[in-house]
Amino acid sequence: LQKSLSETFGADQYSRARKEVLTYMFSRPMQMALYFCTGVLEDETLFHHYALNVPFYTHFTSPIRRYADIVVHRLLSASLGARPPLKMEKEAIQKQADHCNDRKMASKRVQELSADLFFSIFVRVRP
Repeated sequence: LQKSLSETFGADQYSRARKEVLTYMFSRPMQMALYFCTGVLEDETLFHHYALNVPFYTHFTSPIRRYADIVVHRLLSASLGARPPLKMEKEAIQKQADHCNDRKMASKRVQELSADLFFSIFVRVRP
């Protein structure tokens, strides 16, 4: 797929734009990761990371970026004994995770619509 895409990009002034748009469009159907509280899920196979092929997986970035990352940092710190446990019920944590997922989905949808608009304009002005 990568080789085929590289041949499609070309070498003109629009090749970089074509590369970004087409790469984005091909990655769009991939399943998006979701936040969830492990305490509310009984099926541990749902913790599996398909691409990395590991049975248990968590992901976070710098806690200055997203609220979900702050929660993950705090939960991991508590599980390692570096801080006291969070005073949140697992249902409340799941409610926060659901909210973060909703916002992430909305953001992704706006990004997709923006890419669609750019692509439409690109196709229209480019013969």
